[in-house]
Amino acid sequence: MLESILEEFSIKETNAGAHNGRQTIPTPGELITSFSPVDGQEIASTCFVNKDTYDAIIANAVLAFQEWNAVPAPKRGDIIRQIGALLREEKESLGKLVSYEMGKSLQEGLGEVQEMIDICDFAVGLSRQLHGSTMHSERANHRMYEQWHPLGVVGIISAFNFPVAVWSWNAMIAMVCGNVCVWKPSEKTPLTAQACLHIIQKVFEKNNVRPGVCNLIQGDKEVGAWMAADTRINLISATGSTKMGKAVNLAVANRLGKCLLELGGNNAIIISKDADLNMSLIGAVFGAVGTAGQRCTSTRRLIIHEDVYDDFVSKLKSAYQQLKVGNPLEAENHLGPLIDKDAVINYLHAIEEIKKEGGKFIVEGGELEGNKYASGCYVKPCIAEVENNYAIVQKETFAPILYLIRYKKLEEAIALQNDVPQGLSSAIMTLNLREAELFLSAKGADCGIANVNIGTSGAEIGGAFGGEKETGGGRESGSDAWKSYMRRQTNTINYGNNLPLAQGIKFDF
Repeated sequence: MLESILEEFSIKETNAGAHNGRQTIPTPGELITSFSPVDGQEIASTCFVNKDTYDAIIANAVLAFQEWNAVPAPKRGDIIRQIGALLREEKESLGKLVSYEMGKSLQEGLGEVQEMIDICDFAVGLSRQLHGSTMHSERANHRMYEQWHPLGVVGIISAFNFPVAVWSWNAMIAMVCGNVCVWKPSEKTPLTAQACLHIIQKVFEKNNVRPGVCNLIQGDKEVGAWMAADTRINLISATGSTKMGKAVNLAVANRLGKCLLELGGNNAIIISKDADLNMSLIGAVFGAVGTAGQRCTSTRRLIIHEDVYDDFVSKLKSAYQQLKVGNPLEAENHLGPLIDKDAVINYLHAIEEIKKEGGKFIVEGGELEGNKYASGCYVKPCIAEVENNYAIVQKETFAPILYLIRYKKLEEAIALQNDVPQGLSSAIMTLNLREAELFLSAKGADCGIANVNIGTSGAEIGGAFGGEKETGGGRESGSDAWKSYMRRQTNTINYGNNLPLAQGIKFDF
């Protein structure tokens, strides 16, 4: 199966470190070998770009922008529509590759490709709605309005946990707005990126799109640093850790460039005494163990009212006993491996830190061993009773570790939810209208995403996605997030036969 998928996406050139949307560009750079966390097997290899190849890709992208920007937006939208159509045909194969290279369940891999399809549909509609505003001038015979123009070259740095969806959120919107894209995927998931460019290539060739509109460059943090410092790149959209985001933001700010950051999360669900506990259980468990806890929106903390604490914890323990960990391509398994052995080390370190700070495990963690876990990347999802101020609880650990915290009053629960450096996703489970409205008010959750009676994980593309504080403040995907990829221009037109000045200023001579 794997060999046929790799052949289908032309993943066979070991020196293919770059792609310009029309052809693979061989690169004499450092070799990257992608090993699957599912079974530890080598999938295929590619190369990091060197500086010469990088510079050539960016220079060509700058030239491509002039041509792509001249294509009418609805026609750009039609090309995106064709990409979405081809993704529909390739959904099963690409979903399996995502699952095998990254380690998430096949359902989630297919769901990630569906997100790509959905954002293509959104971008098609957007292509006829890139509208500005009109306003009245204080001067007679004058008209004022605002319009939006593309920025130019958009650099996209994506993370391993969503190896294709988050790129598409950025790329499809940026391209339909008239920009060109340069994508640096995670070095941990290089092959799914190559598969995406193979799909793009088919559509671009059919429509005779100039090389350089959608580009791929493989590399590590050094390549990311080149992008952040490059004045030819008008916007850097970076997804990853807060540490990475701070470094990118500093470099981009130093050249007064634009940055869109989607960084860490430390997300909580408040379980009210007025919650539907069975429904709450589904949201909490999927939020905590989906993608093996490696989503930026994963549920890290459950803040539970003391009146329902024991009952809900009992339900949690029962649910965790039923979880199956194993090959994510097998439908009966709920979660697969962590991305690599370094992630396992971080998981084990977090468990030790919880114990040192006084946490009590109610579902024990640890590595899983045996033939079916031979990759060394499988761990047990675990649950610990903690205090919110523990140093380890204040950090984001990319693993299936769930923290439990008690509360008495809703105001206390909201304060606990907000009392972490990150501010991405949040939720409350309650059938009490007053509680729900307070949670959503200015006195409530301080996150970019705040939900009622659904979990923290699983955003739809129709809404803007992003968070506050150390999450970075960026917004991607739906709503008016498209404005991040464009520059605003205010226009005033004088259609009279004299030139009055604003604010009544007289300048006669």
